[in-house]
Amino acid sequence: MSDVVLSVGGMACSGCADAVTRAVEKAAPGAKVAVDLATGKVTVAGAPSRDVVAGAIARAGYEIKG
Repeated sequence: MSDVVLSVGGMACSGCADAVTRAVEKAAPGAKVAVDLATGKVTVAGAPSRDVVAGAIARAGYEIKG
């Protein structure tokens, strides 16, 4: 398990942040998710892999940048 930091597009409000958080927590139970709306960064501590986190965010309808 490692920390994953991703730039995410399409997050505009606290509802978006909550949706991303729920999606990641469902895909990676026990992971700690922090969303910074101002920068568009999502940091996940204890994630099994970048692919798991990115997939969960994409399935929730948000764009992974970079």
